[in-house]
Amino acid sequence: MERKQFLRTLGAGAAFAITFPCLGSCSKDSETEGNIVTPPTNIDFTIDLNSSEGQKLANNGDFILKDLVVVVKNLEGNFVAATQICSHEQYDQVRFVNKDGGIFYCDVHGSEFSQNGTPLNTIPNSTSKALKIYNTSLEGSLLRVFE
Repeated sequence: MERKQFLRTLGAGAAFAITFPCLGSCSKDSETEGNIVTPPTNIDFTIDLNSSEGQKLANNGDFILKDLVVVVKNLEGNFVAATQICSHEQYDQVRFVNKDGGIFYCDVHGSEFSQNGTPLNTIPNSTSKALKIYNTSLEGSLLRVFE
């Protein structure tokens, strides 16, 4: 039996059942990148800057993700912390990028925020709500991030 003849004998239902999972997994919908999560509350943690985790904040512009918070050593060498959850649609994709002196950016819809949380853009699907910024304090090599 030739391949074409075999495929015809399967019928449309079997062909759909075989091809649908592949089509579903091969598609990419930028609207569903990341996870939709509830913003964290009662944030209060410490990072030892001498630890392996803290070493990832050694250079200006470096950031780490911890407990749904983006902790940044900004381009001026100061520590800033913001929620990783975008205020637009609650995706956990906020990161720090070296643009315009350093901004928080959500790559799901392109929302941009200043280091004090103020929205910077008004592109479609962007947001007018501020990004949650947390307090930071540095004592020796211990960086505390808290509400």
